[in-house]
Amino acid sequence: MKKKKLIIGAAAAVLLGGIIVFRFMQKPETDVASAVPAVVVEKPSTGSIYVETGLTGSIEPADSVSVIPKAAGEVTEVAIRAGDVVQEGQKLVHIDTKMVDSARISRDSAQIAASDAATNLSRMQALAAAGDISQQQLEQASSSARTAALQLESAKLNLKNQMEYSDITAPITGRVESVSVEVHDNVSQQNVICVISGEGSKIVSFNVTDRIVKNLNVGDRIRVEKQGKEFYGQITEISSMVDSQTGLFKVKASMDGADDLATGATVKLYVVGSKAENVMTIPTDCIYYNGGQAQVYTVDDDNTTVHLIPVTVGVYDSKNSEILEGIDMNSRVIQTWTSELFEGAKVQITEPDTAPETDENPEIGSAEENSQAGQAK
Repeated sequence: MKKKKLIIGAAAAVLLGGIIVFRFMQKPETDVASAVPAVVVEKPSTGSIYVETGLTGSIEPADSVSVIPKAAGEVTEVAIRAGDVVQEGQKLVHIDTKMVDSARISRDSAQIAASDAATNLSRMQALAAAGDISQQQLEQASSSARTAALQLESAKLNLKNQMEYSDITAPITGRVESVSVEVHDNVSQQNVICVISGEGSKIVSFNVTDRIVKNLNVGDRIRVEKQGKEFYGQITEISSMVDSQTGLFKVKASMDGADDLATGATVKLYVVGSKAENVMTIPTDCIYYNGGQAQVYTVDDDNTTVHLIPVTVGVYDSKNSEILEGIDMNSRVIQTWTSELFEGAKVQITEPDTAPETDENPEIGSAEENSQAGQAK
């Protein structure tokens, strides 16, 4: 009897153990449901993207004048040095043009001729009053006097000009940046005597490539950095011709509050090197790269099926990217990443503030590292 009870107890224990093991081996139904990842989706938006390009430029005065002589001759006096502040009309250099003495002699000769003509006219007027000469003779004397007077004025003007050609004066008030002549140098109308920079505002001059110049316009803002300080300005000139030596286009921009920057100083500046305005954009973080091909994940019309769509990227920055091809404004792009995303995967759509935390982007690339499309041409 005892043996029979032991057998029944053992059988019951085995049956109970089997039931427990079976229950533990079963997966809860909730595990299946949790395998469907929750994602956030959004449609593309219309926006503009501006990407700055770093360049180097040179500080120049807003007003700069190269002083050139109007007549050739020997330099006999240099009254300035680099760094001097000069006033408009101040004497800079004296040049012996060899013409002042000649002009003075011509003036003196014209003065004598004019005086003789005036004396002769007075005598002829007295004779005409007495009836001793004809009216025609009087008119000839009067004409000769007027001609002599005009020749005298011309000689005086020529002397004045020759003296001005000899004494080179400052055309503007400013600082002498450089002096290119010394005493006893022979100069001509092609030689630069000195360079004077006007007082006050400064400009920055820089060169850009053909790709960048297409995105620049007069009036565009620029940002300049020098010695830890930032300055801002506006583009004022854009050359339409390529420099034969550099192969680049020269651009000039005014600057605000940069009067203390030294002329000729090299600065770092930033311009809009590429831009896309009023275009279809999506967040840059939504784009993944595989073998250099940009791709995005979208959700089908059934709101549950994932599709991996190749796209063509245009201009982009760290936040947004222009999409040229692959999707349209009605596409629903997945904004969140999960390792369970693949073509044909099933997902559930959730709101942004309720979306679960997901894994980081895969190592197949980020927009900045792998975009071979880069900036749209």
